Amino acid sequence: MTNTTKTPLPLARILVCGGLIVTLSMGIRHGFGLWLQPITQANGWTREAFALAIAVQNISWGIAGIFAGMAADRFGAFRVLLVCAALYALGLFGMAHATTPLMFSLSTGVLLGMAQAGTTYAVIFGVIGRNVSAERRSWAMGIAAAAGSFGQFLMVPVEGFLIARFGWQEALVILGAAALLIVPLAFALREPGFTGAAPVKREQTIAQALAEAFKYPSFQLLMAGYFVCGFQVVFIGVHLPSYLKDHGLSPQVASYALALVGLFNVFGTYIAGTLGQRMAKKNILSFIYFARAVVITAFILAPLSPLSVYLFAATMGLLWLSTVPPTTAAVASIFGIQHLSMLGGFVFFSHQIGSFLGVWLGGYLYDRTGSYDVVWMITIALGVFAGLVNLPVKEAAIRRGAALKAT
Repeated sequence: MTNTTKTPLPLARILVCGGLIVTLSMGIRHGFGLWLQPITQANGWTREAFALAIAVQNISWGIAGIFAGMAADRFGAFRVLLVCAALYALGLFGMAHATTPLMFSLSTGVLLGMAQAGTTYAVIFGVIGRNVSAERRSWAMGIAAAAGSFGQFLMVPVEGFLIARFGWQEALVILGAAALLIVPLAFALREPGFTGAAPVKREQTIAQALAEAFKYPSFQLLMAGYFVCGFQVVFIGVHLPSYLKDHGLSPQVASYALALVGLFNVFGTYIAGTLGQRMAKKNILSFIYFARAVVITAFILAPLSPLSVYLFAATMGLLWLSTVPPTTAAVASIFGIQHLSMLGGFVFFSHQIGSFLGVWLGGYLYDRTGSYDVVWMITIALGVFAGLVNLPVKEAAIRRGAALKAT
């Protein structure tokens, strides 16, 4: 499969600017759990109301990600990044000033979900797929995913500081201004093949690419595994701060824990991306999901203390978003790069359905049982399930035409 651009962008420019975009977008997002208690207490809302808005955000991100991926594949990432950076700033401003749960869900849920769809992995990975050779693609995706993890390490403590220093509303406005920094970075990712008015010619139409993918069992298995990833990481990311506070630990412990997740996931995503060039990606994914089940089990069984929290955060961090490079690289290996952002968007939509259920069930079951215990059990069982379903994945390039047998 040939590159769809006339002249590939320099690798260093893609990694630096794409990495900074993901750092900002994912870094801001990973800190939303810090606002759960300030916002619900200030407005007199339940935790379920906050969790529902974040759940809507994940579904909005998943749905919009499909169309953002289509637009990026057809017209280039640059235009998508510009629009979604503006939506990010607008959504954060709306999150700060929402006065009802409905307004909060529209801003925090719908607008921010759409913004994240066009400023995170699917769009940036599409740029990487179109401009980086297959021999280095998984590694480059690991670098970009590591940037998102570094964003969590960098931004979560910053967000905690902003809340403490300026208050939760002003902190959101400041972050909205920071999100606009994506605009100048997007100019560096203008791909030459997309500068004209006509879209890039393709061997397959969108409908043909989708029909091919959804008939292929390995695509379905990758989607099933990614559903579990979304359930686990969003439940933990949003509800862990409140879980720790419920057990008498200070908010600083939660901030440091989320930062440790981001720090150690820098290494986890880079290692996963690098190993994806040498090992079967399905085996990497299975190991990650099985390991998550073991780590979560150990965490909930061990006596809770700052030390146990930090050990959990560091270990979970190695596994946090390390699913992203091998999953996307596997899709590229099977189907090629022409519709990579779109197909990645569909896989990610499955991730976001899991995210919706993870964050919403956390709030729903807490409000009804006064505990997160049931959801912790579900995350463990799903980890085992995802480890199993990734084992049969076939990563070889699909055979197109009359010879295609999607087995």
